[in-house]
Formats: sequence, structure tokens, C-alpha cells
Amino acid sequence: MSVFAAAMDRIFTHASMAAPALWISATTSEERPIRIIRRAPDRVTDFGAGRFVSDTTVVDVRVADLPTPRPGDVIVIGAESHVIQGEPLRDRERLIWTLDLRPA
Repeated sequence: MSVFAAAMDRIFTHASMAAPALWISATTSEERPIRIIRRAPDRVTDFGAGRFVSDTTVVDVRVADLPTPRPGDVIVIGAESHVIQGEPLRDRERLIWTLDLRPA
């Protein structure tokens, strides 16, 4: 295990950095608990001469916790359900998925 992988493991297990969530597959009845780091950046979209600012929900998940997320899978965070939209993206080290979510 690399030093970077060990650091990511510590961050994702730290109660102040990551939160528990539940992943539910859209294609099978499989579900599993995962740890996530939640971000909610504003996204600016240009449309003609106008610009729109929208809220987003993005989470980071360890590849070790969730090897194959797919669009349409559900992530439950507390009492809120979210659907993965778009293709999941991995970081350069292939340790972390970044998932773009929308409310279910």
C-alpha cells in the first residue's frame, strides 16, 4: 500500500471528514454501506448570453468500498436518497471515485 493510499484510508475512516452512506445497485438487489466525503459546489452553466448557477451534490467514495458504481445507482445519505448521474470518475491514483448526484 502506498503512503497516499494509507492517507486516504485514514481520511475516509475519520468521523469528522467522512460520513456513512448506503449504496444500492440499480441493476441488482445488492446494497452495501460505504463512507463518503460530501461536497456541494455551485456550478455555473453558460446558456447563450446568460449564466445559470445551480446547486450540485458531489461525493467522493473509495474504490475499495465501491468497485463499480454506475449511473442510476442510489446513494442514501441520512434520510436523503440520491441517484448517480453521469459517469463516475476516478482520481489519478485510481483510489477515489467522484460521483455526481441528483435527488432521487
